[in-house]
Amino acid sequence: LRKEKRLELAYACGGKISLPAELLRVCSPSADTRRVDPRTGITRVVAGRRHVGIMRVEPLGNYAIRIHFDDLHASGIFTWDYLAHLGGTGRWPAMREYLRHLRAAGLSRDPSRK
Repeated sequence: LRKEKRLELAYACGGKISLPAELLRVCSPSADTRRVDPRTGITRVVAGRRHVGIMRVEPLGNYAIRIHFDDLHASGIFTWDYLAHLGGTGRWPAMREYLRHLRAAGLSRDPSRK
């Protein structure tokens, strides 16, 4: 973890990936994040996570990790392949899709003010 806002992975081959917590949170492979509204058919948009942090990372065997975010979300299981995808060619398409969904829903990356 780097300042709790990024997950940094270092591979034996020397490669490194640095992933922002916000991207990991909104791309979490959990059922909660990927829930579809049965009335509209639209996938739920996770908004207001610009400043989300990572509290801890839990290894799950040799294939994945569970990330515990400071908004108390911890149900996504991130496989090494999925993390490599988000750290490589999947990063910018995932972020663009997230921003497009936010705009379409009239939502923001910033937390709502109460």
